Amino acid sequence: MKELTINTGTPRNVLGHVVSGAVASAVISGAVNYKKLKEEKIDKKEALRDTVKKTSQGAIATGAAIATANYLGQKGGLLKALTAASIGIAGVYAVEVLDEKLESRKLNLNCNDTTETEEE
Repeated sequence: MKELTINTGTPRNVLGHVVSGAVASAVISGAVNYKKLKEEKIDKKEALRDTVKKTSQGAIATGAAIATANYLGQKGGLLKALTAASIGIAGVYAVEVLDEKLESRKLNLNCNDTTETEEE
């Protein structure tokens, strides 16, 4: 039985594409957040936070996508491809969870500051 392989061309450099993904994501999220900032829908800190988050997620997703494609082009690379995709999913999810935890902590600190001020 012949094994199915996909011709994905010459394997690409994953690290180079991580950088490319970061730059592309920074440009896109930076532009979107700049527009929101100008429309006064978010403040500067929120715009910067979201841009950094999306830049990180874009870098992870792009690197994982390139690694996955590289493995799909190798004989017997399906398991490696699935692993690379899973690592990318986990990385993007981890950034999302970390961002939520930091945001939650910031909100808790702000609530505590308000409570102390009201009691004084």
